[in-house]
Amino acid sequence: MLDVTFYRDDRDRICGLLARGHAEFDEHGQDIVCAAVSAILLTARLGLERCAKIELQATQEAGELRLYWQKEDRGRQDVAAIVATAELATQEIARRFPEHVKSRSEREPVAPW
Repeated sequence: MLDVTFYRDDRDRICGLLARGHAEFDEHGQDIVCAAVSAILLTARLGLERCAKIELQATQEAGELRLYWQKEDRGRQDVAAIVATAELATQEIARRFPEHVKSRSEREPVAPW
């Protein structure tokens, strides 16, 4: 199962995300569900880094992606639009493939990563 968590701060703004696992819809290299979510989240990362030009705390390795950004960037409209769109798209894939993708929202951890 691919588990995606969007973290929200005390003002209900998305402040980070964690994606872990694999969708296991098909074999490695053929999994279109995993590829779709990966494309959405990587596009969000590129949008935040290259279009919004914010500094991210990011780690990416096989089966895991973590992104986190600072408080001063969370209220920006461009940042909010990028991450809200990623969250909506991920939720839609999770709705269509609930046995393969889980998308949720949680409060920001006390000490993110």
